[in-house]
Amino acid sequence: MSQNPEPVYDRIREEVAVRAERLWDVGLALHRSPETAFEEREAARLLTGELEREGFEVERGVAGLPTAFTGRTGSGDGPCVALLLEYDALPLLGHACGHNLIAAAGLGAALAVRGALGEVPGSLLAVGAPAEERGGGKVVEVEAGLFDGVDAALMFHPGVYSWSWAPLTASAQIRVAFHGRAAHPTGNPTEGIDALGALIQLFNTLGVLDRRLPAGSHVQGIITDGGRATNIVPEYAEGLFGLRGATTAALEDLVEEVRSCAQGVATATRTRVEVTGVGGRYEHFRDNEVLSGLFAHHLDRAGIPLSEPEPGVYLGSSDIGNVSTRVPAVHPFVAIMGSDASDHTPEFAEAAAGPRGRRVMLAAAEALACTAADVLLRPEVPEEAWACLREKAAAGL
Repeated sequence: MSQNPEPVYDRIREEVAVRAERLWDVGLALHRSPETAFEEREAARLLTGELEREGFEVERGVAGLPTAFTGRTGSGDGPCVALLLEYDALPLLGHACGHNLIAAAGLGAALAVRGALGEVPGSLLAVGAPAEERGGGKVVEVEAGLFDGVDAALMFHPGVYSWSWAPLTASAQIRVAFHGRAAHPTGNPTEGIDALGALIQLFNTLGVLDRRLPAGSHVQGIITDGGRATNIVPEYAEGLFGLRGATTAALEDLVEEVRSCAQGVATATRTRVEVTGVGGRYEHFRDNEVLSGLFAHHLDRAGIPLSEPEPGVYLGSSDIGNVSTRVPAVHPFVAIMGSDASDHTPEFAEAAAGPRGRRVMLAAAEALACTAADVLLRPEVPEEAWACLREKAAAGL
């Protein structure tokens, strides 16, 4: 039977308020000591320590990732909610994507739900998800079955917009390597087969392709190996290409188009080409309107209104997409800077340790906790959330 959640919301607000300084201290500690993908040892130690201190059963090194973890509490009999914590930083820029705020908010939500409910009906997980920026910790966690049995995966992301859900594309990286034949460019030029020339031709071909791609799709590449000396025709050249598609299906089509272009260039230049995937593929984000509507309602009560994303605007990619295609999930953006700014900048890193960042983190912790309580206490919520996910999956959205 569904419970009246209003008293629980009140208790959650109190639990977040009483922990406000402590949560901000956690956010600042992460900000002061940024750690990049799969190197987040101190972050994992800090966050797991906070969870254990309040009675969560912590498992470290989950999914074979040394800096991943889960904190679990609850009776186990009922729905399961996962609160996602990201805490990796960017090379050279530190927390210029605000993951310190994501971790602090997810931690605060987990502690507030447990504090407000006492004995949690069902299961509450705090999931430590490393390497969102590079490597895809959640991709590995999904493949390891960590989200099996989860009814709602909840997180927020600081940004320059306040949107109820995130238009996040699918993405993949592929390595294209051309093999030719070395020769002296003057002494025996006709014996050479220029692998670098083939790679440059691929860039030109992809430039033509790019002009006819649908919205949300694009290709961006760099040369990672272009030869060793100017007096040798390069026998090997390699490029790394980042591909994005508005949907996972669109991304798969684009990967095949790039592969076809590479094969065509190889035929034309008499080179041999290898096309291989690099790292885990990020799927597009599938918003769950049932859960994102609840989060937006709770955040509005905290004084921060959310709107729908602007049509045609995409905000990059994230491994939360791989979670969202398997279980109901939310990934709203909440602004800590104006829309004329950008993340992945020194200014955004500064804002992630500033007063607006603090306010947003605490409001998001409260809204995440209230949304988690909705899933745990109102049986119709997980039922409707799963129905929403199944409907989107059937429509290919």
